[in-house]
Amino acid sequence: MIALAWILAFLSISPFLIGLWHLKFHWKSFPIKVSDQFPKVSILVAARNEEKDLPRLLASLDHLSYPVEKLEFLLANDQSEDRTLEILHQWAKGKENVKIISTAKPEQGSNGKAKALAELGRLCQGEFLFFTDADCEVPRDWIQSLLAAYTGKTGMVLGITQVAGRSLLGRFQELDWWMTLGFVKVATDWGIPTTGLGNNMSISREAYLASGGFEAASKSLTEDLEISRKIRQAGFAISHQVCDKSLARTKAEVSLFQLLKQRKRWMSGVVTLPWYWQLALGLQFAYFPLIFILILSNGLFGGLFLVLKALLLAIFIQYFASKTGQRLKIHLLFLFDFYFLPLTLLSILYYFWPSSTEWKSRTYR
Repeated sequence: MIALAWILAFLSISPFLIGLWHLKFHWKSFPIKVSDQFPKVSILVAARNEEKDLPRLLASLDHLSYPVEKLEFLLANDQSEDRTLEILHQWAKGKENVKIISTAKPEQGSNGKAKALAELGRLCQGEFLFFTDADCEVPRDWIQSLLAAYTGKTGMVLGITQVAGRSLLGRFQELDWWMTLGFVKVATDWGIPTTGLGNNMSISREAYLASGGFEAASKSLTEDLEISRKIRQAGFAISHQVCDKSLARTKAEVSLFQLLKQRKRWMSGVVTLPWYWQLALGLQFAYFPLIFILILSNGLFGGLFLVLKALLLAIFIQYFASKTGQRLKIHLLFLFDFYFLPLTLLSILYYFWPSSTEWKSRTYR
């Protein structure tokens, strides 16, 4: 029993060892290419009740360094009940490369965001499609950075997103995103299927059409995960560009309840992941009862193992974040498990709780 617990405990921390080895020795980077050739690019954004955060995104789009004559902005007002549409029209004044649509109410059980993006996808004319969310801010060289990662048969390129929050809950969410995207980077570099990143990604027009686009993902609540599957099934590869020039920023969830509602939606995608991802995630959660058993059996070695895991986690997250020039709070890194354990447990319980999923003021059953 104790021997098995030790084996499983070592397996639960092995992803951090493998991840650190990969980040150090097998990191795939894609430097921005100096060129006078600029392909036509379409930027697609679906916004629903985003009057508070939308101005920041639009301001960041105004500051993109890509030639304006090669940019096309396609914006969807997804049944907003606030000033979102008004803000979009104010920003579009005097801009000939902006198209704004208002979507109809989605069918029961259909993903409203995916439906809006599908409508925009039918209008776009760019050689490459770029996607972000209305509550994000994108960097100045975002377009060139993601375009640089299109090599070979690549059909989708992921960027990197930092969650910004001033509260303790917000700062832990930031660390959670760094850890998750760190593993996404490692897996993507190895060609292992992971997910899309709806708030920071690009898809080639060829791959988008071959995959069926967001119309083929309209029944999924995790539309970015679903479209990444369709793109792989169509024979295209996915790359992950991690650097300061691909770093978008978004806001953290403001309360534990809002965070749990977000995770309930994400869990609907997690349960569809391949078995090996579910096993890896299960081992991460199993670490906590395992370490309890190890400490009871041998306090010294169990305690040392606890410190080892916290150290590996802290180094992995900080080293990955440093690839984009970010420095994190060291003391919060060592306290991360006090957030991760209860959040994971509550997320699992809330997922199976007999209630509907709420997202963007809509209810999904």
